[in-house]
This record gives sequence, C-alpha cells and structure tokens, in this order.
Amino acid sequence: MQKFAVVDLETTGHTPSKGDRIIEIGIVVVDNGLVVKKFSSLVNPDTSIPPFISSLTGISDEDVADAPEFEDIVDEVIECFEDAYIVAHNIPFDLGFLNYEIQAAERKPLKQPAIDTVELARILMPQSPGFKLGQLSDYLALRHDDPHRALSDADVTAKLLLFLFTKLEALPLETLTQLQELESRLKSDLFAVLQSYIDEASFTETLRNDLEVHRGIALKKFDLLEDTHIEAMPAFGDFLDDIYNEGGKIADYMADYEIRPGQREMSETVYDAFESKQHALVEAETGTGKSLAYLVPAIYQSLSKGKRIVISTHLTQLQSQLLEKEIPLLKSMLSLPFKAALIKGKQHYLSLSKFEREVFSSQQDNYDIALTKAILLVWLTETNTGDIDEVQLPSSGKKYFRSISTDTEGYLDPHSPWFSRSFYQRVRNQVQRANIVITNHSLFCTDLNSDYQLLPSYKLAIIDEAHHLETTAAKHFGLKLDYVGLQHLLNRIGTTEPGDWFNNIVKQGQLLREGLVEEDWDRLWQQAKIEADELFRYIFNYVVERNQRDVAVNDIGRFQYRFQEDKEVAQKWNTIKEMATRLTFFLRDLIHILSFAKSNYNVKQPGMDTAEVQEELQNNIDSLQKVIDDLEHFFLSDDEKQVKWVEIEAYGAKNAVYLYSEPVEVSHVLFEGLFQKKDSIILTSATLSMKKSFQFIRERLGLPEEGTIEKKITSPYQYDNQVQLLVPNDFPDIKSGNQETFIYSVCEAVYSLAEVTNGRMLVLFTSYDMLRKSYQILRELTEEQDFMLIAQGISSGSRARLKKNFQAFDRSILLGTSSFWEGVDIPGSDLSCLVIVRLPFQPPDHPVYEAKSAQIKNTGKNPFMELSLPNAVIRFKQGFGRLIRSSTDRGIVFICDERIIKARYGKYFTESIPDVPITYDSTNNLMKKAEEWL
Repeated sequence: MQKFAVVDLETTGHTPSKGDRIIEIGIVVVDNGLVVKKFSSLVNPDTSIPPFISSLTGISDEDVADAPEFEDIVDEVIECFEDAYIVAHNIPFDLGFLNYEIQAAERKPLKQPAIDTVELARILMPQSPGFKLGQLSDYLALRHDDPHRALSDADVTAKLLLFLFTKLEALPLETLTQLQELESRLKSDLFAVLQSYIDEASFTETLRNDLEVHRGIALKKFDLLEDTHIEAMPAFGDFLDDIYNEGGKIADYMADYEIRPGQREMSETVYDAFESKQHALVEAETGTGKSLAYLVPAIYQSLSKGKRIVISTHLTQLQSQLLEKEIPLLKSMLSLPFKAALIKGKQHYLSLSKFEREVFSSQQDNYDIALTKAILLVWLTETNTGDIDEVQLPSSGKKYFRSISTDTEGYLDPHSPWFSRSFYQRVRNQVQRANIVITNHSLFCTDLNSDYQLLPSYKLAIIDEAHHLETTAAKHFGLKLDYVGLQHLLNRIGTTEPGDWFNNIVKQGQLLREGLVEEDWDRLWQQAKIEADELFRYIFNYVVERNQRDVAVNDIGRFQYRFQEDKEVAQKWNTIKEMATRLTFFLRDLIHILSFAKSNYNVKQPGMDTAEVQEELQNNIDSLQKVIDDLEHFFLSDDEKQVKWVEIEAYGAKNAVYLYSEPVEVSHVLFEGLFQKKDSIILTSATLSMKKSFQFIRERLGLPEEGTIEKKITSPYQYDNQVQLLVPNDFPDIKSGNQETFIYSVCEAVYSLAEVTNGRMLVLFTSYDMLRKSYQILRELTEEQDFMLIAQGISSGSRARLKKNFQAFDRSILLGTSSFWEGVDIPGSDLSCLVIVRLPFQPPDHPVYEAKSAQIKNTGKNPFMELSLPNAVIRFKQGFGRLIRSSTDRGIVFICDERIIKARYGKYFTESIPDVPITYDSTNNLMKKAEEWL
C-alpha cells in the first residue's frame, strides 16, 4: 500500500467523551509520493469554542455558525481514507477523536493501518530539538503557512512523512531489520513499510560510505583528530589588533559587530594571567562577549606554547554555544588549525557492548524501551560522539539508558571487540589531542576528587559561570544516597529469576559454590530490600515527627532536616543506627557471594566475554560497597567538617527519602587540589563581586589574595537609558504574618504590569510555595483575558520547553523559581518586564546554610554579612541580568521587596548592579510611570 491519508483536527478540547467536538478537519492524500487530494472543512461543534482555542486557532463561534455539522460531511471524510494508511501527528488523539465522531454519526470506525509521525520522527530524527509539528517544520524548513489550522497542519505533516521516508530509504539493511524486529511494540503499523525498504536494501547490497557494520550493528565511521602543527605565531598584541581593531576579522565575520573595549580588555587580562602564572577573577558584565574574550587568548596560548587549556562551564547550554557557535566562528575567522573537544562523565556515553547484548536479547520490551532502542539504532548511524545529550529520549528511556551507559561498563578491556569503537575511549583520545578541552563543573570537580584521571593533564584552565564552582565542588566532595537509587541497584542485580542479571551471569555461569543453594541469594537479596524499605520509612517518619521549626521546605517542595544526633530522641536515633547497621550486614553478605562468583569465573559460557563479566561482577560489588560506606558515613561516623541532612517528599511515598552530606567548607580542598597545583586558573562570570569587591568569592573558593588578578569588565549597554527599576512603597509587610495579603498584592501588580507590557513578563520567586499560590490567583485574575500563564513545576516541560512556549505566545507571563534566576536568555521584545518578588536570600534554616553560619559564628564573624548577604546579592545580579540581553533591549525591573530601599543592606544590591534610575513610589504611580516609559 503506497497511499497515505494525512489528517489533522482542530477541536474544542481533548476529550470527545466529555463533550469536546471537532471544529475543523483537514486531510491530505498522498499516493506514490505525490499529493493527489486535499479536503478541508470547518465543522459546527454545536457548542461554544473556549477562548484559549479561539486564540490558538483563530477560529471563533461566528466562523463555525454556518459550517456543516460532522454528520453532514462524514461520508466524504471516510472516502478520503479508502485503501490508505491513516497518518497523523499524534495518531492516538486524531484517530481516536475522528472515530468517536464517525461512530456518533452511525458509521463504522476506521480500522486500517496507522502511522504516527511524532513516533516516526522521534525514531528517524533523534537529534531534532523537539517533536511538535511547529518545531519539526522549523527544523526542516518546511513551509507552514497557517499553524494550528487543520489543512495547513495536515499539509506539513504530509511533507514531514515524505521526508521521513527518505530517511528510511537511507538506512542500512541491518538497522532496518532491527527496527522491524521492534515494530510490533510501536504505535505505528510500519511492518510492510519497513519490508519494502528492506527488500530494496537487500537488492542493492551497498553500504553508505560514511557507515560501517560491526558485530551486526551499523555505526557511523569515525575520524580521529589529527595532531596540530603550527608555524610561528605573531606577537599577542598584533594578534588582538588583527581580531578586534576596526575593520578587523571579527567585524568581517559578525554582522552588526560593534567594538566592545571590554572584550579586548578581558582577552588581555586572561593572557597576562597565563603568562605570569597567576590566577584571575574576571567579572564580565552582560554584553561583554566573554566567551570569545577568553577563547582568543586560550587558543593563542595553546598554539604558541603547546599548552592544553581546559574550559569548564556549569550549564550544557553554554557548552553547546561554545562548540556550535563560538569555536566554529573562530576557526573560520582565524584560519588556525586548533582542535577543540568536549568530554563529559561516563554516564553520558552509550556502551556499545551493553547495547549489543540488548539488541540481540530475546526479552520482550515495553513500549518505551522498544522506542528507545529504535531511536538509538538510527542515532548510531548519525553520531560521532555517542553522547546521549544529543538525543531526546522518552522519560523511562532515560532510566533505561543508565543501564547501557559507559558508566555501567567499568574498565573496558583493550581486547574487547568493542574497545576500538568505544565512544568514551574515542572521546578520551580526542581530548588528548585537543588544544581546548571543554567540560562541565561536575566532571571538573570529580576529576579533582578522583583516584583516576578523568581529564587529560593540564596546568591552565578557564572556569566560566564560576559562581557555581563552590556548590558543585561541595556536592562532589560530599555524597548522596536515596531509597529509589538503592532499590534500583538491587533490582538491577536481581535474583535467580529468569531474565535477571544475577540469574543470567551467576546462576547460568554455574558460579555458586557447592552447598550455596539459590535460595540463599534470594533470601539475602529480599531481606536487604525489606531492611532498606524499613530504614527509609523510619527516617521519613522521624523527620515528619520533628518539630516544625526543625524542618525547612526547599524550592521544589521537599522538607529538609539537618541530621545530627538528637539527645531529645536518643532512642529513635539509636534505632536508626541499628537499622542502618543491620542493612550493611545483608549488603556485605551479597558482596561475599558476588566476590566468590568472580573468583570462580573460569567456565567461559557461549556468548559471554570473561573480562566483561568479571568487570560487571566487580562493578556491582563496588556499587554495594559504596552504599555500605555511605550508610556508615551518615549514621555511624561523626565529622564536624561535614553537614548531613535528609530531604523527604512532603506529599510523596513514605520512603521517598534522600540523604545528603557535604563539606561545610570547600575552600581548603580547592586551594590544595586546584589553585596550589595549577599554574593559572581563570574564574569568570557576570556575577562574582559584591559592591565591586571580590573578597567574598575569593575567600569562599580558597583563592590566595596574593597572586590573584581581579578585574571587573563593565557592560557596554546603556542601562540608564534601557532600564527603569521600580519599587512599590505600599505592599503589606510579609514579616507581620501577612503572606497571603502580600501574595495577592504581588499578583495584582503582575496583572496590572502585564496589561501595560502586553505580557512578555518573567516573574522570579524564591519559594515554590509562593509561586504555586500566585499561579492560582493569577489564573483567576487573567481568566477573562487572553494572557498565557506558564509556571515552572505546574506547566509541563523542561526549562527550555517552558521558555519556548513563553516566546511562542504574544501575551504570556512566565513564573519561575530556582533555575530561572539564571541561564534563561530571552532577548528582544519577547521580554520587557522582570518582576522580582523577594530578594533572593537563602532560607536561614537550610541545612548547609545553618552549618556554614555556625562555623562563621565560631570565628567571631557575622553570618549574615559574610554569607547570606553576598550569596543573595550574586543571585539578585543573576536575576537582574535576565532582562537586558542586547543593546536595543528596553524594560522594567519591578521589585516587590522594599527592603532593597529601606534596609541598611539594601545598597549592597543596588550598588552591585549597573547604575539605573530607581523609583520608590505607590503601586498606582509606578504603573503610570511604566506606561509612560514603555
């Protein structure tokens, strides 16, 4: 069958059984690759169209008033599908809705094969940034004249389908055959479609030049970086002149480039620090162009002196920007043969040996795993890196990937048939040859704290987004243990049941000694699970029973309780210790059996690689031992230099418990492990100073004052002309127990401002609870208006997805907390108003803050001035920086917290941001000012 009927519906809602109806239908019929018919009709739903749907589609009640009802066109609709596959972008919705209406019109439902282009695009375009129809049409540059109108959407879906068929045609026979093996677990009826391409591929029998087949799996061929050879470099000053001067290279390659003195100044500072073997703190305000500013001297230093430079970032977003934008630009611009490579932790890379076993196993997969395998099979024909961040997996596919990542592989034997193609080994080879090695703070800190060298040796490094280094280092010099992770580990190891790892490796390998019956393992395994469950439930109840004053609530709604031996409840604390000790006994017994199995592994089983199996055994032994070490650290040891706390899901399962431990101070660890050992470390960010002083960040990170260059690069933007900072003087005092009144005042101000700014507003909260309450009130206030309200933690999707949705609607309000205070770039007219609800002080009852405060008090200093205030100022600067992202942006910053004016410490905030006009007045007058100014 080569005929495909592509359908799209616009409807009043999602549920026909609850009265939702079709308001427009569009069908495009494709036969042998050509569009042979189009059908389109508005439909009278016999009910009013919700305002949101009208806003989205542009279809109003008046438009459908004279349109036919569905039963009037049902026969014409059914005729379009005769002898054709039914195709839709999200087939369960469109086909389900369509068949409901067809049956309501007393006709037989459509039963022929169906194809879901969402699913097919996920499989065949694994590296697409998204799978909504609009995202795919943008990505493929498909013409989409009228989004959210049925015929236009059906037309684009038909074009997408034809494109996806060209992707299928280009796949090798092995991949097509493996996809066909998975087809029965997918939503789309693809067997016959795949068979036609398999027949074609079998006939041609030629493999694409860019591919190879190894052990039955098709892979993209891989080229190693060549070693860099460079002739003599010019003097650094001449090098910079050639780039930055008027008429220089950067102006040739960047449209509308404006000379930024701060950019060259930063390049010179970085180079001076490298040359003089000093460390440097460089605060580069928004608009400096700091990425290029530090890459230029890094490339020069590497090529002229043969030094490798490591660049570490906090967010993957910045890594992508460096690799996909800045470095290609510099390669074109400088015409120099420098090499850059990215390395992440082993959990990011696919293990081909693990995946091979999964592909050829006989187990029956559920839908998400079958879909994930299909995605990975196609991706392997495209990827050079094997880095899973290139791919968007379904949520349970992410869990599945953990079991086949290089992290579970341990040490890969050089004699393994996959060693030469291992993605992780490739990336290690790449970074050894690279001038610039890009990584993240997480791996950077793990490398400092690891017995094994994860990064290639280096003496020079640039740490971007350096205000995150302290918290990342603390996490990596600390530890985390949670109930779900422990149960996941035990479940992964499994029992003697067929299909479990323990059965496949240990029992089938006949590795149990005489007299050690199967029941011994199963009994110990089951008992360990029970003990873990009881321990974590007991801890959960222990935290719940603590006085409310002892428990904090973090910004994602978890209760936090600082763990310390409590004399008031000594008996309960002793019970926790006993339970933890008992659990470690059972885990040790499991390790004992696995160790025996490892030492007895001398019978090579068919299809089993001896070194690989021994490695798996050792990995599981190490994982269980780490749990024992963590339990002993948490409950059975006392270390004043560590802060330990527990988090529980306030409304979660009774064992949803997370245990954390961090060093109270990381400054001495960073000094000894990093600053003392390396020649020059550059720390840069837009937010490092408070009131133009770097003292706070320098002391927190353990940087020596002597031998550290400090430089503040000011923004080229004219903030005094681009921003108005407004502070109301008539808000209720939240400290007087007026939280509800305060929240209502915030919502009224947000609503009034939204009418002035036409939406385009980001509202930053310091508390998820306050965000949730504000969302409920704002939803009522904006109900009659066509504002699109998007809220972190309430609206579904990642931070990037919420930002895209915010930008997609003209009149939208985005509510965010925690991660939205930084790293969210919304340039231009998409964002014209920033509301900061409260100054971002960390809650005083946060466990880490409590421990650090106590330590500062012990030295006779003031924890508020030494810790709380500087952290809040840096966070505030990050939030403030969301508004102005280019020299043409204009906007309002509205701060609902009058402490910024009235408190003695308020000036620390206002004097740490660029000079902007500040107005402190009644809310009513501020609204008038906002309207006049915008």
